Amino acid sequence: MNARALLGILLCVATSIAGAAGDHYPSKPIRLVVPFTPGGSNDLVGRVISQKLFEAWGQPVIIDNRPGGGSTIGIDVVVRAPPDGYTLLTTSAGISINGSLYKLPFNPITDLAPVILLAQMPYLLAVNPALPLKSARDVVTQAKAQPGKLIFASSGAGTSSHLAMELFRTMAGIDLLHVPFKGGGPAVTSVMGGEVHGIFNVITGTLPYARSGKLRALAVSSAKRAEVALDIPTIAESGVTGYDMISWYNVFAPARTPRPIIDRLNGEINRMLQLPEVRERFQALGVTPLGSTPEALGKYLAFETARWAKLIKDAGIQIK
Repeated sequence: MNARALLGILLCVATSIAGAAGDHYPSKPIRLVVPFTPGGSNDLVGRVISQKLFEAWGQPVIIDNRPGGGSTIGIDVVVRAPPDGYTLLTTSAGISINGSLYKLPFNPITDLAPVILLAQMPYLLAVNPALPLKSARDVVTQAKAQPGKLIFASSGAGTSSHLAMELFRTMAGIDLLHVPFKGGGPAVTSVMGGEVHGIFNVITGTLPYARSGKLRALAVSSAKRAEVALDIPTIAESGVTGYDMISWYNVFAPARTPRPIIDRLNGEINRMLQLPEVRERFQALGVTPLGSTPEALGKYLAFETARWAKLIKDAGIQIK
């Protein structure tokens, strides 16, 4: 038997094994790593997905919260996991930002396998309601009058929540004091408790508190007003012309996860994103469900990584 024939046989065997893996997947519980604390937007989105996968496949999908390092700790857990489909990652836009701020032990583009682009949502600029600040313009005016006195929380240094604030600070030409937390939930709690003054956080984690009076919503980060909050102006409308930032949610697996498993996950999650109850749940959270092919997510990650690298370099944004 010559080498070419042997190689052909080995490829056929490998393809057969991969296909069989997809056919029998999942046969045990799945771990879904969320690189933030419970209660934040990543956690809430992840729990919707985990519940629907359990209903579809009958195997538990266990949320594993691994906060810290601007989501890099949780991402690293998935990068190092066996590529068998039983450890997955759901995270947000920070995955395209971290490489421009940290020296990472991994490269998300090469060390993770894209599964699906889940959804997107804007950030909400909100403050403690006891403050006299009524608009994003008021924040700018106050920060210019007292540089470094306004304290802003984020869901972690280097997270998209932090970068939303840094982009605002840079574009408005102001100085804000940053206090990082290990997730959106604790950060929002600190604002409501008056420990810090304000926050940029995804709308799902802040709007309910603003509607109940525990926070004051000042502006949304998107170029257009959010469908769930048409009464709240955009930051661009409030004087910071050109400001536009949206968080996006995704699912990844470790690199080299067999393609049949990726396809099975992608197909099932795309299907569930069309379910009325899932769409209603997401929309109630302020999230716009999307869905995609694995290839589309891979291209979007590369695009966003390049975009943020340029913005961070041009603006001179650094972790403080």
